[in-house]
This record gives sequence, structure tokens and C-alpha cells, in this order.
Amino acid sequence: MTMLSEPDALTGPSVHCDLPGPRSAELLERQRRRESNARTYPRNIPIAIAEGSGSFVRDVDGNVFIDFLTGAGVLSLGHNHPELVRVVTSQLGRLTHALDFPTPAKDEFVEAQLSMLAPGLRERMRVHFCGPTGANAVEAAIKLCKTATGRGDIVSFQGGYHGCSHAAMAASGLVSQKRPIANGVPGVHFYPYSYCARCPLGLRPDSCETNCAGLLEKSLLDPNGGVARPAAVILELVQGEGGVIPATRDFVRRVRALTRSLDIPLIVDEVQTGCGRTGTWFAFEQYDIEPDVIVASKALSGIGTPVALIMYDERLDVWQPGAHTGTFRGNQLAFAAGAEAVRILHRDQILANVRERGAQVADRFTELSAHPVVREVRGRGLMWGVELADPGDGRSAGQLARQVQARALRRGLIVELGGRDDCVIRILPPLNVTAEVIDIACGIVIDAIEESCRPGAEADEPASARAGADGMG
Repeated sequence: MTMLSEPDALTGPSVHCDLPGPRSAELLERQRRRESNARTYPRNIPIAIAEGSGSFVRDVDGNVFIDFLTGAGVLSLGHNHPELVRVVTSQLGRLTHALDFPTPAKDEFVEAQLSMLAPGLRERMRVHFCGPTGANAVEAAIKLCKTATGRGDIVSFQGGYHGCSHAAMAASGLVSQKRPIANGVPGVHFYPYSYCARCPLGLRPDSCETNCAGLLEKSLLDPNGGVARPAAVILELVQGEGGVIPATRDFVRRVRALTRSLDIPLIVDEVQTGCGRTGTWFAFEQYDIEPDVIVASKALSGIGTPVALIMYDERLDVWQPGAHTGTFRGNQLAFAAGAEAVRILHRDQILANVRERGAQVADRFTELSAHPVVREVRGRGLMWGVELADPGDGRSAGQLARQVQARALRRGLIVELGGRDDCVIRILPPLNVTAEVIDIACGIVIDAIEESCRPGAEADEPASARAGADGMG
């Protein structure tokens, strides 16, 4: 492999040894012996991380990587943004935990979050803090809608992912990957999502008239359709774990019109798409709809301090005191950081950068659209996926995607996999990433795909790919 010199600061990728390096291998082995078999990321990204700064991390062996995983989208302003570090450090000396008592930090955070909504929506939204994970916020949203409507069924979509807790998992369509246990929460009905590259109805976008939405309409409007009027419909505007699949505009608007006509609350899961990831604060803004419930978590603090919330129409506010609580719903560090993150977003025009860098990604990946192993390149803002498929039979190319991921890592880029059979190369850069870093990273992805498709590439599989395959991590 090409040997790159190690920089003095975290300013560019620099890999100077085989992966995992000796110190990383030691920590990975200790982790394997002591931690749950459910651990995930180190299996295919076999490094032990020592420090991070901006768009970069350094492992314990001194290798530097561009981090386009960013804590699964949590680190919206990159690693250790100095202003966020400052406000968190300051808050640490005053107050860290306060249950659901009002505090100055919490008040400022709530004000900041509501300020990002359109005026009409902002005025009728209530905010509820729950356990500090996206899954718990999904649970809260479902529970709220069941309480408010008195109904029990939920409509979700094939390929969707809403979390690993019981009800959130039951509402997730990724059965083989994300729903490994039987006897999930009853009353969840799955319908086709607008995944045009792999249409669940076997139709073509130029002639289908969005029949995935039509199927839902006919089922819920038909008194003999077999599905009782649900308590809620839950929807991702861009399916993240499902393979970075943006819903079509017509699909989303028809789902919203249907749910409104039948008085069914529409929950939009913005855990991954929220806080600017797709180029607007929330992805639903791009579809000109107003949901009844918004679920947010991941990037709310901008720095990885955990917090989750739901915002919902005040007409649904029927809970009694204590109906849904969580001991860690009063994370003052997250509140302080989150309010500051919104201020930085406005000052530094972060959303404009997301849109510009997203256009740059689209332009750099144009050449991949004609590549024989690439089924589709798709994304919004700084949430992108490259789906790989066997050019012969069209089947998902998960093994090839793992090779691409491993080769990208050897070149100094961390990317994630997703979609059916993990055949989608996913990138989630920091929202303040520079044009230079985007250019380098996109070049690495393109080169890694080309290298993985060369004759004999499988025999030359990188050590990091072998580590993932044999369970190291």
C-alpha cells in the first residue's frame, strides 16, 4: 500500500501501517473478550480512536482518517468544535442534570429549537423531552399518538428504521438486519416506500403514478381493506439505515393528504435527517408539509452529548403528568451545546454550506452513475449513498461494498454501510466540512470502487476487510 506521511495536526488523511495497527489490534481484542457481541462499527472499521478534530480522527497508532461517519450523524459540527467545547465546559461547572425542572440552559435550548420551525407550526408545537435516544423518542411519539387517538395500530414503511428498542424495532421494516426477535409489538402494518431504484411493486417511475402511495390510500380508505384506522403513520423522509433513500415529493404529499383527511397523526422520524443534515433544518420542509409529530435526537447538541425530544401539535397534548418520563431528560450539557450549535449554524451559514457541499458530492459522483456495479447514487444535502449491485444479475453486492469500505479506510476515509445486505456506501460528513475535504473523500470512494472491481481484487482483500469478516472488534 502507499505510505503517507503523518501530519503534525489533523488536517488530512494519513495511513502509515496496515490496519488494524498493533495498538488498535490490542484494544480491539480486549474489546472482543469483554464487550457484548452486539458491538458493530469496529467489526468493519477496525481501529481504536484516540482523538478527533473537525472532520478528522486519529487512531491509537497515529493514523489519521477523514471521518464521514461522524458518530452516525451525531457530530454535526465535527469533532470537538471549540465553541461547543467552551459552552459545555462552562455549563459543566454550573449544572449538569436537572430532570425536567426549568433551567436557563433548557429554556434557551427550547427557544432555539422552536425558532427553527416556520411561524405557524412553531406557535402550536409542544416540546417533550424523553430518554436521550432516538429510539426512546420514537417510542414516546407512538405512545402519544395511541393515547391521543385511542387507537392501537401503526402504519410504517418497508425499509424504514426507527431504533432498537422493542416498539421502535417493531415499527422498522429492516426485518433481517434490525428485527432479529419474534413477537414484536402487534398492530404494525408495513407498506411500500417510494424506492424507485428497487420498486417494491415492480413498476417504473415514468409510468407508475406513485402506486406505493396509492396502495396505502386504497387500503385505508376501503372499509374492507383489512386495516383499522391507525393511531399514527410513521415516516422517514430519507431512509437512512435503509440505504439513503429520499422519498419522492408526490409520495410524501399524498401520505400527508391521506393522513390529514382521515385524522391520522403523521410522525416524521427526523432522528438522522434533522438539524440540517439534508440542507434544511428538517427534511420535511423540502416537501412543503407540516407533520403532527417530529422526532429528533442525534445532532441536537452538535457535539454528541445525548438528548432526544418530540415536538407535536398541541391538540395531541393529552398526557397526564408523568405519562412518559426519563431520568436523563434533563441533560444540561446537551442543552447548552444545542443552543450554541443553532447560533453557530446561523452565523456561519451552515445550511448553505450543506447545500453547496451536497451539490459538490453530486457532481463528483456523476461518473459513478454509469459504473457497471453502481445501481444508483442518491442523497440530500450531506447524506449520500452509493448502492452497489452485481452487474450480471442485479443482486445486492454487500461483499463488494465491504471491500470498498475497507479500501477506503486504508486510504484514510471512514464510511458506513447500509441498505439491503449492506450494499450501500454511506457518507455523513460534518455539516461544516470544507470543499477540499469533500473532494479528497469523494476521490477516495471512487478509487476504492475502481480498485475493488479490478480482476483479482478479492484475492487482494485488505486486512481490515478480513478483520470485519472474522469478527474482530
